[in-house]
Amino acid sequence: MSDNSDSGMRCPLLHQKETAPNKKTYHKRRRCYAHEKHLSCSICGKIFAHNRPMIRHMRTHTGEKPFSCPTCGKAFSLKEYMTSHMKKHTGETPFRCTFCGKTFSQQKTLQSHMRTHTGEKPFRCSLCGKRFALKLNLVKHTRTHTGEKSFLCSTCGKTFSERHRLVAHLRTHTGEKPFSCSTCGKTFSQRHHMVSHMKTHTGEKPFRCAVCGTAFSRKVNLDIHMRTHTGEKPFRCLNCGKTFSVKATMVKHLRTHTGEKPFSCSECGKRFTQKVNMVIHMRSHTGETSFIAHMQKCNRAKKCSIFLYEQRHQCQGQFLLLIFQQ
Repeated sequence: MSDNSDSGMRCPLLHQKETAPNKKTYHKRRRCYAHEKHLSCSICGKIFAHNRPMIRHMRTHTGEKPFSCPTCGKAFSLKEYMTSHMKKHTGETPFRCTFCGKTFSQQKTLQSHMRTHTGEKPFRCSLCGKRFALKLNLVKHTRTHTGEKSFLCSTCGKTFSERHRLVAHLRTHTGEKPFSCSTCGKTFSQRHHMVSHMKTHTGEKPFRCAVCGTAFSRKVNLDIHMRTHTGEKPFRCLNCGKTFSVKATMVKHLRTHTGEKPFSCSECGKRFTQKVNMVIHMRSHTGETSFIAHMQKCNRAKKCSIFLYEQRHQCQGQFLLLIFQQ
């Protein structure tokens, strides 16, 4: 760079010659240029080649959304997101899929959709080699390697790797349940819990095990069930090394190391490591002993818990309402 007469340009970080027709092409070596500029996020340390991308990135931490839709008032962190959103009001969808005919408001959305037909996965994890059709999914996956959790709950200090998980978590503090079942009116803090619940009305079980034929209302339940066939136990306790097929089971196990008892009886204050044990205990105050006796006779009752939701379990001709904690 110091010798302008040189026909080639020298990378300031790697000190290796590269021919480039102009400075714009030369500075495609963004990583080198970023180190030269020393522009980094003060929260997570991510490095940027220019100031503008860093400002945009900072909004993922601060939650700032300076661009609002003039029609409905919805706010966005980036102007292009707002522009794309506004097409929902006009109904403009000029980009059409040549495979299925589905139309989209943005060309990049169409390009992403096309990969569902072609099977193309252009985004590859540099750490494990796993490939993804969407860059967003690669970014989320990379955090499983780095452990990055840049979204902080201002109430309890808990951190999350994804914004939508923080938003869902905040409802545990506010008690907000914005999603309601159109059949019975029951409300939920998360949309996928409502969708799962509504299948209890329709009886729909679209996810079927290819090995034994058992059907499930949720894909995540099918994934967990498949581990009974494969023997896979992907969740490992960092304290003793014990492995588990279900994350919820590992979380419960961790409490045997920490001694944590997050569930307390509202009547006497006695604390429990699992919510189901607290529910059983509280019925000793109300006198509903028949439920406890039946629970003790049921060999399958405690093996049925997978996620935090209400599930009906048929045992000896009776239906029991079991409440499980993830």
